[in-house]
Amino acid sequence: MYVITVEFIIKESHVESFKKRMLQQANDSLKKEKDCYYFDVCFDKDNLSRVFLYEIYKDQNAFDVHLKSSHYNNFNDEVTPWVEEKIINKFEKQEL
Repeated sequence: MYVITVEFIIKESHVESFKKRMLQQANDSLKKEKDCYYFDVCFDKDNLSRVFLYEIYKDQNAFDVHLKSSHYNNFNDEVTPWVEEKIINKFEKQEL
């Protein structure tokens, strides 16, 4: 499986808007993409401007489909001005 982690630092004035939009995006991805298995959204309890995503897809192709989806592109266009920093990591999950 293909794992994506993303860490965001959100501009303080946009944290609540980002949170609402991010949760909607996670829900859309899980409902609309059959090969999106997990999409966890975590806010740092001591710094609400810091957001961590943990996403699992069937494979890299499934993630590529995600990046081309209209719901992702609409989300990305809307929130990009709210973001100070975005760090993306890609992993292959190893089965035990």
